[in-house]
Amino acid sequence: MTKAFLVISHGSHSPKLLEEIKILVQALKGMIKYPIAEYAFLEITQPDIPTGIKNCVDQGADEIRILLNFLNSGRHVNQDIPRIVESVQQNYPHVKITISTPVGQHKQIPHLFADLA
Repeated sequence: MTKAFLVISHGSHSPKLLEEIKILVQALKGMIKYPIAEYAFLEITQPDIPTGIKNCVDQGADEIRILLNFLNSGRHVNQDIPRIVESVQQNYPHVKITISTPVGQHKQIPHLFADLA
């Protein structure tokens, strides 16, 4: 299996967001030993989620782990993103796509906030 990870963020009109996400994905590439690493955005910023998934598949991915760059659950995490992924999944029935929990549910988040304080 050829694995990919796809970091999904909200999107913003701020040009700084794209640079920050590129830096994040580059750092993750050194930590997650998947041959394919991409990013996508829910809205405003490109590439959008369907394009991000397509970019992974076009590079040979047959397993995609979506990493949600969202702090907590909400409409986007619980409804919007799963709906988009499910719709796109129909185009790639041979590709296994899974979605992580939001970052804020990770057990290390309290330590991160403590470090920021």
